Amino acid sequence: MTQPYDLITMGRIGVDIYPLQTGVPLAQVETFGKFLGGSATNVAVAAARLGRRSAVISRTGRDPFGDYVHQALRDFGVDDRWVTSVDAYPTPVTFCEIFPPDDFPLYFYRRPKAPDLVIRPEELDQDALAAARIFWITGTGLCEEPSRSATLAALEARAKAGPTVFDLDWRPMFWGGEGGASGDGGATGAAAMATARPYYEAALRHATVAVGNVDEAEVATGLRDPKACAGALLERGVELAVIKQGPKGVLAVHRDGRTAEVRPTPVEVVNGLGAGDAFGGALCHGLLAGWELEPMMRYANAAGAIVASRLACSSAMPTADEVDAFLAGR
Repeated sequence: MTQPYDLITMGRIGVDIYPLQTGVPLAQVETFGKFLGGSATNVAVAAARLGRRSAVISRTGRDPFGDYVHQALRDFGVDDRWVTSVDAYPTPVTFCEIFPPDDFPLYFYRRPKAPDLVIRPEELDQDALAAARIFWITGTGLCEEPSRSATLAALEARAKAGPTVFDLDWRPMFWGGEGGASGDGGATGAAAMATARPYYEAALRHATVAVGNVDEAEVATGLRDPKACAGALLERGVELAVIKQGPKGVLAVHRDGRTAEVRPTPVEVVNGLGAGDAFGGALCHGLLAGWELEPMMRYANAAGAIVASRLACSSAMPTADEVDAFLAGR
């Protein structure tokens, strides 16, 4: 490696099989598109589209979908050297339904086990992790062994050598829950969140940035008020807490007392999936550039809005010129 990566992400990878028709139940969809997927992967793609040198740590099956994943990563300019194959399990696929503006059910096919949960601590390139300008992990990586131990080992090797982002990324079905998270008695239930919380807290001790929506922050903190969640995340060790609030915008709170509350940019939503990953890639872009909180949040919001106005996720990630033009038109 001649120079450090701008961003290394670690976590889910797979293939998104998305309908090419909107407002149609999955049982009635006749045509689909195939796209690179997985939130950690999409964040790396989003950063690469903004001109950053990025790589992914993950695993696929040894199958044609795994071959596709490697080719797609290379096409997007994302280094795939740490994406390795697993003989025992197939590359995951994910289906969705598209009911704009705010209903996009996901159907994950990750059984009996997803290869990206078979990342092992001894496979990690600890020197690269320590040298990367930003390292990004997700909550999904904590849900099963050996990925859980590998994720925590990667954080320890990183040792807060630079911005280390914990994407709270709550997927309750990976933790034995159902439906969406809610402290108000939603289908996820307290048991799944209680199972996850100790591992979230362990990861937060090694992170400098935490980012997630209120549901995700609840898993880490037990709280749902955005400002209270941000404060609790800071207490657990991070320097910057970013709470995404959907139509209410985004709240960013830094340990040094700086705050930013930014309203969302209205767009006609086509598919809300992937908007958070575009936000994440743009957040990394802003951190690397040393931007102040408010312009960084505005930029990340704009990147997310652009993707929400498009059908796909990875291939919808905007370039810097597209984000600049979008902001200039507002």
